[in-house]
Amino acid sequence: MTRRPSCERRRYARVVLKLSGEALVGNKESGIDPDVVQRLAREISDVHRDGTEIAIVIGGGNIWRGLEASTRGIDRATADYMGMLATVLNALALQDALERQSVHTRVQTALEMHQVAEPFIRRRAIRHMEKGRVVILAGGTGNPYFTTDTAAALRANELGAEAILMAKNRIDGVYDSDPRTNPDARRYDTLTYQQVLERNLRVMDASAIALCRDNDLPIIVFNVQQDGNIQRAARGDEVGTLICSGRPAS
Repeated sequence: MTRRPSCERRRYARVVLKLSGEALVGNKESGIDPDVVQRLAREISDVHRDGTEIAIVIGGGNIWRGLEASTRGIDRATADYMGMLATVLNALALQDALERQSVHTRVQTALEMHQVAEPFIRRRAIRHMEKGRVVILAGGTGNPYFTTDTAAALRANELGAEAILMAKNRIDGVYDSDPRTNPDARRYDTLTYQQVLERNLRVMDASAIALCRDNDLPIIVFNVQQDGNIQRAARGDEVGTLICSGRPAS
């Protein structure tokens, strides 16, 4: 699949949806809210029925945060592997919800666990999407010291996705400061990769942004809690913030 110029909003033929673990929490403090998972599954099924091929990279922060745990005395590599296992729990919950929506789904993991998921194989994942299946990618990159943001950028490039849909929890785009603490924070409609890095805007970790920049892969940052936003982003509607390689924002 050949990418077209990245700095235009349009209907995308193939996307990677990055879902944080926190998106599955709902009003709980942690864990998985089945009602929230079902709502997300309905939205993803709408995107799928639009004809968009979709892979999902899912985080595990609702269950375990490796970096935070490492600051409390757990070995960093061990803490990160524990976080990878948390993403598999989320992937299986989302798979169940999607199949209740009659969407054929495959879970692939960067860590092998054959009883519950396939290992990640690039060509197999592409073939699943071509056959109309949703692919859920768990286990991050399979390596410690890398976030699931980096996994999303890596997998999107490997799978030939035309965009990353970066679903945020209750944040409707990229701001110049934290809108939860600064009522005067300004939301950007567009940004370049370099602006994100230079302004330290913390959309994704720096290695993920650099990987998208080097491969001209656009990122759309939007609020996943607003109904229909996943579909709007995949269709190319004006939603959230578009990060691309075009003319710098003011």
